[in-house]
Amino acid sequence: MVVRFISAVPNLPWGDGKFGVTPKAILFDLDGTLWDRTSAVRALANDQHEDLCDVLGHIPRDRYVDRIIRLDDLGRVDKGVLYETIGVEFDLRQSEVARLHADFWTRFARHTRPFPEVSDTLRYLRDAGIKLGIVSNGSIVVQEAKIEQLRLSALVDTILISEREGVRKPNPEIFHRALARLEVAISQTWFIGDNPDDDVAGAVAVGLRTFWRECPDWSRPTVACEVIRSLDELLPLVAQTNDIDALP
Repeated sequence: MVVRFISAVPNLPWGDGKFGVTPKAILFDLDGTLWDRTSAVRALANDQHEDLCDVLGHIPRDRYVDRIIRLDDLGRVDKGVLYETIGVEFDLRQSEVARLHADFWTRFARHTRPFPEVSDTLRYLRDAGIKLGIVSNGSIVVQEAKIEQLRLSALVDTILISEREGVRKPNPEIFHRALARLEVAISQTWFIGDNPDDDVAGAVAVGLRTFWRECPDWSRPTVACEVIRSLDELLPLVAQTNDIDALP
């Protein structure tokens, strides 16, 4: 495993290729970083098309699934608006639109699963004495339901959700609040996220050592950062700086 860099990083403390000091804390984005939201929505839409054939049977499956993925826009579009648009495009009755909307939330929890390596990685990091936090944009109700379904609450030390905080990434304030709650300094903290603007650019601007979880949903970040494809790629880096003998 080799962690890659995006662009030269001469002005950052890890720009010479050395991994720097042991992190006292690591902060994570939620959607797309700790769980695969796009794959979940795709599977959900496929299930809807299969199970609700009385409503959706006249629509080609691939066309329906593709429209759900595109209209969802990585979770940024209100689901009521999404299904209203589906109703207009595919000539559905209002009762059918309401049924699909309600069905989305019924199925959503069943499809909310962490990436395979996430739970074990978080446990190893905590065993190494590293404080962990989640910093997520979104509504309290939806994000807390995901965190509960993913069983992440017991694996992290603090959770910041933008609606509760009244501030969203990439605003530096939400990162600084996370640091304050974990009682750590910028130089002691890493951040991992998938959104090149809200996560990566936001964390870099604050001065955090920043990793982009590479994914096909986003274009590559335009700021200097390190790149991983899986969270367990962090473990050798922590082992190098922390002399952990028991990492997998």
